[in-house]
Amino acid sequence: MELTLSSAGSYPRSGPGDDLQVLLRVRAAVARGEQTAADLADAESFMVRRAIEEQVAAGMEVVTDGLTRWLDPVSHLAAKLEGVTLGSERALPSPPGNYRVPQVSKRPARRCALLADEYRFACNALGALGTPQGKAGKLGVKAVLTGPFTLAKLSEPQDTAVAHLDARAAAFAEALAAELGALAEGGAEHIQVDEFAPIEQAGDWTALRAGIAALSVARDAARKSGRRIELTIFLQTPGAESKWDALFELPADVVALDLAGNPKLTERLAASGSPKPVHLGLVSGRTPELEDAREVARKLESLLSKLPPGRSFLGPAGGLDALPRDRARAKLELLARVRQMAAGHAVVP
Repeated sequence: MELTLSSAGSYPRSGPGDDLQVLLRVRAAVARGEQTAADLADAESFMVRRAIEEQVAAGMEVVTDGLTRWLDPVSHLAAKLEGVTLGSERALPSPPGNYRVPQVSKRPARRCALLADEYRFACNALGALGTPQGKAGKLGVKAVLTGPFTLAKLSEPQDTAVAHLDARAAAFAEALAAELGALAEGGAEHIQVDEFAPIEQAGDWTALRAGIAALSVARDAARKSGRRIELTIFLQTPGAESKWDALFELPADVVALDLAGNPKLTERLAASGSPKPVHLGLVSGRTPELEDAREVARKLESLLSKLPPGRSFLGPAGGLDALPRDRARAKLELLARVRQMAAGHAVVP
């Protein structure tokens, strides 16, 4: 069984020092009309490079672009779709933060790239870095998509044609499936779908399952064309706990688990094992306190025998952008040490 170190989402968009404050400064200047959209794009690109550089330096093998260009995990994708405008701010159900509510006036449709250009830039940024010793052929970029169920659940219909949740979810799924195809064509081998909207009714799970099924069809088409691609589903708790068995029946290749935020998931995994590869989210992006490496290593060791053959992943439980930058990097470095401990390359005191 192979265990790959993988990021799982966002990374802090600022930090100490003038250079790491550039994105905050430029966004404020653009809002005042003092700088341009081109200036903002340059600042975002600089911080994407820094995010990737720090993830690799911390030991990660599959990195993200830090979701640096995202203002929130809902509007970044929804606003690029035809038929969608953005309304007022509202609190996210999870993770903490706000989002602009998508106002859906007709069936959402993809008319331009949503993430493919950002993914290509991230790959180029990764390629410009020197490859750390022992990491040749192991580094890659993960694309992260907010899932169709979450986009549908957190949007507001403005027309009867999109009044029902399942209709909006199906339309968002069609748009995201087209984007998944574009990402695969651009070389994306790791695509993570985040579903963090609350599952409150039976129809919610039906809509979520249908959305993932639509994305899996696009994945399968990419594979038939010769592309290597893995689809990861990250379902936030308590949905992951309440839908444990059904979660592993979804047509995803990898199931991401927030083991740091919900000990019951660890208990379920330890008791029943996993029928498919998992992303073990063993450090939290919600609290700045650094986990005890010995305790995390012991937890990991207790789960390794429960994982299926092949490759699984070790990383944070979701994004890290709510943390101070030094603490986010320290958590990634801790995960690299934990993998060494569990592999027997270091002794757990």
